[in-house]
Amino acid sequence: MKKLTSREGLKEHFWDGMSLMVAGFLGCGSPEKIIDVIIEMNIKNLTLIANDTAFPDKGVGRLIVNGQVARVITSHIGTNPETRRLYNEGKIEVEFVPQGTLAERIRAGGSGLGGVVTPTGVGTIVEEGKQKITINGREYLLEMPLRADAAILKGYLADDQGNTFYKGTARNFNPIMALAADTVILEADKIIPAGDLRPEDVMTPCVLVDYILEGESL
Repeated sequence: MKKLTSREGLKEHFWDGMSLMVAGFLGCGSPEKIIDVIIEMNIKNLTLIANDTAFPDKGVGRLIVNGQVARVITSHIGTNPETRRLYNEGKIEVEFVPQGTLAERIRAGGSGLGGVVTPTGVGTIVEEGKQKITINGREYLLEMPLRADAAILKGYLADDQGNTFYKGTARNFNPIMALAADTVILEADKIIPAGDLRPEDVMTPCVLVDYILEGESL
């Protein structure tokens, strides 16, 4: 299957009401060009799964500002005043998840697990509505796995089959989100021929990547 595709070719993979995982940490490691496509399409009622909602002019924050998101599953919204405003006005639903728990729920979704148990949040508002499990006398919360219709990722270097290398902290949520979505779409700073990326540098293997947005090639 040919994985390289254009901005126009990506549009068939996004639709109103879909769930979308977007990698990044405050916009670092987020696929800005793919986000451009989603903004251009102006699809609505997205369920967004992301570590945070970045800033109004960066990363997934731009989807919030454009009014395309109905629900967010995230660890915090403090850096985006527009998310806070919409949340306080009841115009967007936010499910707050401790950051480590969010990562584990995504990992569980990608690994086919039925959930994860964690002591994080026991005795706080985080436990509301969740099943508690006692193990060796200690209470844990059962946290359910997370998956999405699509995940959009950002690599530093990728070959034309989708083997991907992430640079520094831009790696963040990218590798685990690659496991936890029905369709995985990659944006990379540079695309090279298959076989030119050293095996030891592959952080997301090509078998997990469905489509690659065409970009600069070496």
